[in-house]
Amino acid sequence: MRLLIVNADDFGLTPGVCRGIAEAYREGIVRSTSMLAVAPAFEVGASLLRSGAAPGIGLGVHLALVGEDPPLLSAREVPSLVTRRGDFRRSWREFLAAAAAGRIDGEDVRRELGAQVERVRGIGVPITHFDSHQHLHLWPVVRGVAIDLARAERVAALRVPDSAERSPKGAAVRRLARKLRRACAEAGLATPDAFSGLDGAGRLTVDAIEARLAAPEPAGSLEIGCHPGAADDVDRRRYRWDYRWDEELAALRAERTRHAVERHGWTLGTFAELAVGAGSGA
Repeated sequence: MRLLIVNADDFGLTPGVCRGIAEAYREGIVRSTSMLAVAPAFEVGASLLRSGAAPGIGLGVHLALVGEDPPLLSAREVPSLVTRRGDFRRSWREFLAAAAAGRIDGEDVRRELGAQVERVRGIGVPITHFDSHQHLHLWPVVRGVAIDLARAERVAALRVPDSAERSPKGAAVRRLARKLRRACAEAGLATPDAFSGLDGAGRLTVDAIEARLAAPEPAGSLEIGCHPGAADDVDRRRYRWDYRWDEELAALRAERTRHAVERHGWTLGTFAELAVGAGSGA
């Protein structure tokens, strides 16, 4: 079996994103999502999950240390993770600059991410995997904490982001992805064999999905990361990411996309199936 995990990130970001992800699950190829515990619409997403709006969807934690929203813990509890305003640094570039200068305390990372996992755990739905906002768990200061948390929380799988981009950034991502994959294997955690969704994030099309599914390289499991959302969502205006949420939703729901999954020999599933297939001991 070739396992395809189509995972929608940022569940809880806005009510429209929550609705879009639930719709992409019911009517499209999404089978998994990652909850953003620091996001404003977390309770909206939690209510949707509890109400059965997406029964059986795989639920991960979208670990966050950057972005427009503040941490769960106070600035006094995680001082190295916040700006003078008490908010997260805005982007991975700012975070990495601080990490390179030795200004990120690993224990602050552990406390904040632990609190986020606990909040998602409180929904009452089993957690299938971890990934991270802006893929920060690629970097050593976050990677070790994410793996330790996964083992402590008995979460059996992690995303390994990757890039096909021919650029210094793409090469750096590929190098870090290899290190993350090795570290997960040593810790007994399952990881998909391949990942698509970092390059051109927020602009997923039917053509792009089909091209990735038809790629000749062997892969027993593939994760496609995506960002569907409702078209009429004024709450997204505060997130200046230039994502095409509604276009991604349409691509994920398209009949041609569903047929491509079958035609290229993929079976839709979640990180739970991946972990069972890998015999993870986490």
